[in-house]
Amino acid sequence: MNQNIEGKVIVITGASSGLGEAAAKHLAHLGAAVVLGARRTDRIEKLANEIQESGGKALAIATDVTQRDQVKKLVDSAVEKFGRVDVILNNAGIMPLSPMDRLNVDEWDQMVDVNIKGVLNGIAAVLPHMKNQKSGHIINTSSVAGHKIFSGSAVYSATKFAVRALSEGLRMEVKPYNIRTTIVSPGAVKTELQDHISEADIQQANREYVGAVGLNPDSFANLVAFVISQPEELDINEIIFRPTSQEL
Repeated sequence: MNQNIEGKVIVITGASSGLGEAAAKHLAHLGAAVVLGARRTDRIEKLANEIQESGGKALAIATDVTQRDQVKKLVDSAVEKFGRVDVILNNAGIMPLSPMDRLNVDEWDQMVDVNIKGVLNGIAAVLPHMKNQKSGHIINTSSVAGHKIFSGSAVYSATKFAVRALSEGLRMEVKPYNIRTTIVSPGAVKTELQDHISEADIQQANREYVGAVGLNPDSFANLVAFVISQPEELDINEIIFRPTSQEL
């Protein structure tokens, strides 16, 4: 599995927990140098230290993906430290689900800022480097909610539909630069996303469902490694995965 992963420089946003943390550990174990971005500096520094103590390569950079200059610093730091950037995993996201008639408009704004603008900021940060290299791989985390809408998911789903639209447009435009693009759309996975839900009834229902059927974040990490490991001439554009027992 470490074929085409070992030695690569991989930037990961949302690396402080859940999907991003699992991906960082797994990719570092396979020989990649991982550059970790998240707001919770203590967590990514701890993770970077653990990876280094295990013989891996890691760098932690405090990053708020809604701030374009911070995402640029994250990517530029990767290039300065390791000489290039081969992959970015635009993974940072929030999921404060709620029915629209509850008018949690601040949460709507936060989802747009993190889930859409954060991805755009990641793309903007890596494209100049990858164009110059004539190689690279941009992986964007969407969701099953980017394919389906369910009660309380309207705004969240809208942001994840947007990630898919951006990713497909990007795929078409970067062919001259030998850049690969992948959308990974998880179903129910046990992460901290449920903690973002401020509506008690929605949070409880979500926790019960994900707690019953949700996958371990390692499932995401394994699939990210799979798409990176493919030969450079093979571009896996989208993966949707769910627990076997998930109906939605």
